[in-house]
Amino acid sequence: MAGGTFITIEGIDGVGKSTQAVCLRDALESKGHSVVHTREPGGTRIGGEIRRILLDPELKELNPQTEILLYAADRAQHAAEILMPALGRGQIVICERFVDSSVAYQGYGLGWDIEAIVRINHWAVNGLTPSLTIYLDQIPQRALKRAGRDRIEQRTLEYYARVRNGFLEMAERYGGRLVVVKAEGSIEAVAEQVWDTVQRRLTI
Repeated sequence: MAGGTFITIEGIDGVGKSTQAVCLRDALESKGHSVVHTREPGGTRIGGEIRRILLDPELKELNPQTEILLYAADRAQHAAEILMPALGRGQIVICERFVDSSVAYQGYGLGWDIEAIVRINHWAVNGLTPSLTIYLDQIPQRALKRAGRDRIEQRTLEYYARVRNGFLEMAERYGGRLVVVKAEGSIEAVAEQVWDTVQRRLTI
């Protein structure tokens, strides 16, 4: 990654990913770092069109395999247009969601082939892997109170429980990269945990 650092923020809907990404960006910039803050899906112009399709609550006929491939397509464009160039310039990239979200949502949540999802996305991003992933953990009953009602957010609590369990299983499997931060308490308290994790895990 030519000196760049790639940090991803993960978690179920409504858990506060955007808020914590902004807090982390501000903390890093206050230390003099050059930071790119982006998100998936929709981090590019093309990705924005894909996001519109993915989240449209009227598109109930969207096939799960189509969903998997659309997320991968968004990610391919995002990696080529935003992520890799920024990392190549030596910047710190903070991205809300990456491949782990597809594994959790479409793999664990919908029950589709996890290894296939990993292979598709690995190809889509040319093997790009985060330096650190922060998973913000909260029970669905609490997190979803703050979520909207897009196509994904209309799914059941049981679905989101499977997604959460998927993230926690990945944290056990990839503990060297994926760190669980409890998304409880004030924004400032969670941000402090995130900042402490970044300082402990990365040399930046």
